Amino acid sequence: MNGTTAPQSPSGGRHRERTPLRIRFRRTRGRRLRRLLYALLALVALLCASAVVAYQLTTIPKPHPETVTQSTVFLDSGGDYLGRRGPVDRQDVPLSAVPRHVQEAVIAAENRSFRTDRGISPRAIARAALATLTGGDQQGGSTITQQYVKNALLSPERSLTRKAREALIAIKLDRTRGKDEILEGYLNTVYFGRGAAGIQSAARNYFGVDAEDLTVAQGAALASIVNIPSYYEKAGSDTKVTTKLADRWEWVLDAMVASGAITGKQRGEARFPAFRFYPPGETEGQRQYLIDVAAKEAADRLGITEDQLASGGYNVTTTFDLALQDRATQLAQDPPGGKRGVRVHTAVVGMVPGDGAVRLLYGGSDYARQPFNDAVSGAVEGGTALEPFGRVKVGDPLGRLLRTAAPTPLNLASAYATVAADGRYAAPYTVSRITREGCTVYRARPEVSRVLDEKEVFLAGLRTGDGAAPPVAVGAKPGAGSVPVEPAVFTTGGAGGGSTRRTVWATGYDPRLALTVSLFADRAGARKGTTVPAQLPNDPPPTEFAEQVATGIWEAATEDGAKDAAAEDVRDGAAKGE
Repeated sequence: MNGTTAPQSPSGGRHRERTPLRIRFRRTRGRRLRRLLYALLALVALLCASAVVAYQLTTIPKPHPETVTQSTVFLDSGGDYLGRRGPVDRQDVPLSAVPRHVQEAVIAAENRSFRTDRGISPRAIARAALATLTGGDQQGGSTITQQYVKNALLSPERSLTRKAREALIAIKLDRTRGKDEILEGYLNTVYFGRGAAGIQSAARNYFGVDAEDLTVAQGAALASIVNIPSYYEKAGSDTKVTTKLADRWEWVLDAMVASGAITGKQRGEARFPAFRFYPPGETEGQRQYLIDVAAKEAADRLGITEDQLASGGYNVTTTFDLALQDRATQLAQDPPGGKRGVRVHTAVVGMVPGDGAVRLLYGGSDYARQPFNDAVSGAVEGGTALEPFGRVKVGDPLGRLLRTAAPTPLNLASAYATVAADGRYAAPYTVSRITREGCTVYRARPEVSRVLDEKEVFLAGLRTGDGAAPPVAVGAKPGAGSVPVEPAVFTTGGAGGGSTRRTVWATGYDPRLALTVSLFADRAGARKGTTVPAQLPNDPPPTEFAEQVATGIWEAATEDGAKDAAAEDVRDGAAKGE
C-alpha cells in the first residue's frame, strides 16, 4: 500500500514532537502572573500588617536625662547675662516666649512642610537608607519631628533599625501631639553650637539676649546655624565662617518672605546681626569668681546642694554690676611685679552702704590658675586699715568680724560701709532674686542692725585718713538734675612699713558705695602646696597702684550713677508733664 508512514523510534514506538519553550511560556504566562501578583499582594499585606503591629507596639520613649537637665543661669543686677552652671547649657522656655518670626525662621531653614506633614519625609528616609546601605555620607533632610525624636528620644547611632524606629515614633508623635508641642520640644533641645542646647541658651551665647527679645535678623541667623552648628559657632570672629553664614541667612530670609512669615519690608530692613565674640575673652573667665560666690549663696538660701542648683534650671539675679566689674578687671590686671618667686595679689570689693548688696568683687586675675577668691577668702593683715575702729565700741556682728588682725577685703569693705550708713551694719549678699519656671522662689531681704551709735560713727569717720599715706579725695560727677554728693575720701594704709610692707589697703566710702582695694603678696612655703606672706615690691610703689585702681573704679561708678540719676529725673519730669 503506497503512502508515507510515520517515523518510528529505534525501540519501535512512535516519536512525540515537544512543544517549543516560547509557546509553553506563552500558554502559562497568565497563570504565572497571577501567582506573582498573589505573592506580591501577600508580601504587601504582610508588610502592612507588620507596620501596623510595629506601630501599635511602638511607644514614645521618655527624653534622655541630659535633654531634660537644665542649667542655672546667673544674671547681673541689670539682667545682663553673667554665666551659667550645669552639665549642659540649656534652659526650657515655653513656645509663647519664642517670637513667631523665630519659629518661622527655623521652619524655613529646617522643614518648610512642618505645619502640614505627617511627621516624616519618605524621600528623606529613602535617601538616608540608601546612604547607609552604600556607606555614603550621612544624609540630612529629616523633618523637625524626626530631628526632635533623634535628638531627645533616641541614640544617635546610624542603622536602618534605628532609622525605622525613628520614623515610627515620629509618625506616632505627630498623631498624638500638637505641632506647637513638638516645635517647643525641638527648640528646647536642638544644638546651636557654642555649647548651647536650645533657643534660650543660643540667644544668650550668640547675642546676649533672651529668646523673647530676638529680632527677625537674629532669629534667622540662629536658624541658619542649626545646619552645621560646630562650624558656624565661630561666626563673628572668623571671616570665612561669617561670610558663609551670611549667605545662608539671606536664603532663610528669602524663604520666610516666600512663605509669608515676614513682609518684603521686614526683609529689606533686616541687617546681618553682630555676634558676641567667641571664644570668650579674659573678662568672661574672670566672672567665674562671681558665679562661685553667688552659686554658694543661692544654694544655701534654697537649702539644696550646689550640684542640685546647677541642674535645676534656676535664674539667679545677682547684685553685681558687670560694667563696674569689667572696669575693675581692666584696672587691676597689671599689679606691681614682685621678685622671683613672689606673687602679688589684688582684691577689690564694692558694696552698697546700709543694704549690703555687693556690686563689685574682684577676686583674682586668672580663675583658671587660681580659683581661690582673694576678695572673700583672702585673710590678709589689716594694719592701719583697722585703726578707725580701734577706739570705738562696735557691736556684733561687725565687732566679731573686726576682732581679727587679718580680715578679708569683704569684711573690711562692710566695716566702712557701716560708717557710711550712720552705724547700720548690713550683712553682705550677692543674690537678690531666684526664679524657676517664671516663679520667684527667693527674694533677698537685707539684714541690717545698728552696731555704732551716732558718737561712735563720728569718731570712726574722723579717724578715717590716719593711715600711712594722706587721704585722696575723689569728687563725684553728678549729671544734670542729680543731687550733689560730698566727695568720697580714700585712705591708703596697710601692714608693715617702708621696705617691709606686706599689705596695702585703699579704702573709701560715701552714702552710695563703700570700696576697698587690697594688695598683698605671697611666696611658696617650705611644704609643698603651701604659701607664706611676702613683702610687696617697692618699685613701682604699691600704694600708687592701689590708689589708681580705687579712683578709676570710683569715677566709673559715680559717673554711671549720675547718668542713672539724670535719666530718672527726666522720667519723673516727663511723668509730671514738665
